[in-house]
Amino acid sequence: MLESWLWNPLVLTLQIASWTFLFHALFGIALAWALSGKPHPLKGIVDILITIPIVFPPIALGFLLLLLLGKNGILGAPLKEFGIEIVFAPLGVLIASFLAGLPLVVKPIQSALDEQDRIYSEASYVLGKGKLQTFYRVLLPSISKVIFASLFLGLGRSFGEVGITLMLGGNIIGETDTMGLAIYNHAFSGETEKALVLCAVLGAFSLMVFGILRKMAYRN
Repeated sequence: MLESWLWNPLVLTLQIASWTFLFHALFGIALAWALSGKPHPLKGIVDILITIPIVFPPIALGFLLLLLLGKNGILGAPLKEFGIEIVFAPLGVLIASFLAGLPLVVKPIQSALDEQDRIYSEASYVLGKGKLQTFYRVLLPSISKVIFASLFLGLGRSFGEVGITLMLGGNIIGETDTMGLAIYNHAFSGETEKALVLCAVLGAFSLMVFGILRKMAYRN
């Protein structure tokens, strides 16, 4: 049995990564589809919100989300009335992971959809298929390689998320400390050997994701 200092962050990280991958597949692809096509002011606003985690410092973004989702926040207060707690809970860690990797999922898929030849879509419409059927029967299969690559990029980003997680999750030992935060904790307390072990484990997962991306890149 692994020591708790390694086991707890490892399990939490894998759980969060699994849920993040699922939510990216569901919402990331849907958002990419919604943002593709002709520009619209509303699309521009959504696009900016999705891209913020790339250009805005994670710790600052985490602080703003803390104000928004905290127990006295605009969204946090109503949710608390229904027994839903986000800040300093695993749900906060999941939201941090999801938001951090979302741009890496949405933007490549959006670009791939915009580059698709309209002939295929128009042919599908002529055959009597609706917009939704055309999307998942024609467009998605044609960019499947981009979709999987984007999902694994988002997964890789979730493994290394620290800033937003620190603010929303609270870095509670044994509850919300992911691998990245555990490395920070042990390094800060002078437990170098434990920090190195955690780095090695996290690095192994990162290399696995990198290997999958390379294999997909060279696959015909």
